[in-house]
Amino acid sequence: MKNSILTSLLTLACISSGCSQSVEERRSNLKDIADGKFLIGVALNTTQTDAKDEKIMNLVNKHFNSVVAENCMKCEVIHPEKDRYDFTLADEFIKFANENQMHTVGHCLIWHSQLAPWFCVDEEGNNVSAYILKQRMKDHIHTIVSRYKGKVHGWDVVNEAIEGNGEWRKSKFYEILGPEYIEYAFRYAHEADPDAELYYNDYGMNESGRRDKTVEMIKNLQSKGLRIDAVGMQGHMGIDYPNISDFETSINAFASTGVKVMITEWDMSALPTLNMGANISETVEFEKLLNPYPVALPDSIDILWNQRMGEFFNLFLTYSDVISRVTAWGLTDDNSWKNNWPMKGRKDYPLLFDRDYEPKPFIQNLFEKECINK
Repeated sequence: MKNSILTSLLTLACISSGCSQSVEERRSNLKDIADGKFLIGVALNTTQTDAKDEKIMNLVNKHFNSVVAENCMKCEVIHPEKDRYDFTLADEFIKFANENQMHTVGHCLIWHSQLAPWFCVDEEGNNVSAYILKQRMKDHIHTIVSRYKGKVHGWDVVNEAIEGNGEWRKSKFYEILGPEYIEYAFRYAHEADPDAELYYNDYGMNESGRRDKTVEMIKNLQSKGLRIDAVGMQGHMGIDYPNISDFETSINAFASTGVKVMITEWDMSALPTLNMGANISETVEFEKLLNPYPVALPDSIDILWNQRMGEFFNLFLTYSDVISRVTAWGLTDDNSWKNNWPMKGRKDYPLLFDRDYEPKPFIQNLFEKECINK
């Protein structure tokens, strides 16, 4: 009902402004809204890129011009054993991206999570030497980046290396090599494909500690002549976080170093932020708190969610001179990683398109503004 009312209102607005296109025709133009400003991207899994679902194919091709693999290019999948790579899924993803003429992002080369268990240890489970880990990193990065040279436009070289307080994350890479492992990763990636763009990607980039340390890291890489083209600000958000002004401060801080800014992994949970350490004695009560909207969002929450998403998208448009890409972390609400976590059956509504493949109201509002402006 809400969508049909909104469609009627948008149609009347466009008629009164002399816009000849129907709302239905304009619904296929999300990437046109950002044309000349930034790329519009989406993370896809391999079941979506098998090209068998026509609805998925139509939605992706109509609205997006950039794609990133959700999981199939991560270490545990693509390099599961020391002497064995498995490119099956990654090759299929790259083929899909190239056939559909998408700007393609490789995600990700070095990350402490979803790392193949063998990567940083020996047969006894002890940390390998610095020399061995550097060799493993070089082989891993050179092999993958070289394979997709000319097919992947940019790489998330290092993912999530900094804590919110500004300290280095104490990953195996840090334990063995110190913060220099980041320099090695960027150097090896550039060696493998000198034309590919190279990115650093992290979450909670609105936090001052992580912001300042990231700026320090960028300047250090630049001082050593290493290529870094952009910072990816992961957009995992909630109804009550992050503060939009803090997010804006970080955009300016990163842009001041001369690199581009990318909004990556964008989604916004519509569920209340919970204190997971709360003392809730009854399991039923706890599950109800975790999954408050199992059927649909209340109108009040739906309005708040769309208002907040619209505010952030307008922020991205304001800074389109430094933002080069905005990527949603998933296609529709139904396939978001936020469902079924941290409990099975949990239902969230975090993405740009609903479970019926329809754009959310804040996107429809963008279409309305575009129509009136024309």
